[in-house]
Amino acid sequence: MKNEKCCNEKFKTLIGGQALIEGIYMRGPDKQAIVVRSKDGLVSKVEPLKLIKDRNPIFGWPLIRGVVGFGGSMINGVKALMYSADFFPDDEETNAEPSKFEQWLEKHFSSEKLEKFAIYSAVALGALFSVALFILLPTLLATPLFHVVDNKILINIIEGVIRIAIFLAYMVAVSKMKDMKRVFSYHGAEHKTIRCYEAGLPLTVENVRPMTRMHPRCGTSFLFVVMVISILVFSVVQVDSAILRLVLRLVLLPVVVAISYEINRFVGRHDTWFTRAITAPGMWLQNFTTNEPDDSMIEVGIESLKLVIPEREGADRW
Repeated sequence: MKNEKCCNEKFKTLIGGQALIEGIYMRGPDKQAIVVRSKDGLVSKVEPLKLIKDRNPIFGWPLIRGVVGFGGSMINGVKALMYSADFFPDDEETNAEPSKFEQWLEKHFSSEKLEKFAIYSAVALGALFSVALFILLPTLLATPLFHVVDNKILINIIEGVIRIAIFLAYMVAVSKMKDMKRVFSYHGAEHKTIRCYEAGLPLTVENVRPMTRMHPRCGTSFLFVVMVISILVFSVVQVDSAILRLVLRLVLLPVVVAISYEINRFVGRHDTWFTRAITAPGMWLQNFTTNEPDDSMIEVGIESLKLVIPEREGADRW
């Protein structure tokens, strides 16, 4: 931490990324890139960015764009993660015979359809796990309080505290996993590289290395904002039925995501005491979700960022 610094930010970029298995996915305003450090060296993949709002402008409207954007980010993130994982197959997976179900799928579906099935299945399972752990479980744990506490708003606040506690415990637990430590180091490399770029410095390992690995527009900060906003939104509707409360949590979840997204955009455009206060908890949480990268990881971050910088200068600014 002592060697970290944050040079003066010259501008704020729209470019953001995600850590992968031995690689980084970076997304710019019109391109997205994946760079993986494979056994044979750096492997790059660049594609034009296709957004649903380009086909239907309504999906770019405030509030609507948050839910659509979040879903699209999940799909692109899983695609990138699966792409990077292909370079590092487990020995057991390499030698194992396909199961009867896998053989049936290969017989009846093309490789493209199988890939889409795997991606959307992974996204659906990830979403279900997150909703169950961070939304439904806290509601169930807080339900007994309705029999002993009369103030429903107080119960909702307690439920929110439980939700945040579960979220923090989950993040800390994941950060302790051996396999995740290198992924979080690539996460740090992604942040450092973007910090260097926003400082207007040449993208070199020497310039990137001393940058702070914390970034206010990180997805970790966004998720923490979701946790906080959920307390406020869920307080609007109070019912006695436990089942109805669970249903309402699910119905209101897109509203929570939409509001959180707009807050994240506001934070991305401004740097004031207010926005710094909003991002402070998420910045602290990045102590667990980012690690210091080595120079080889920084090189991956630099390469992935260079690939998505738009040709027209300033096209990626907020």
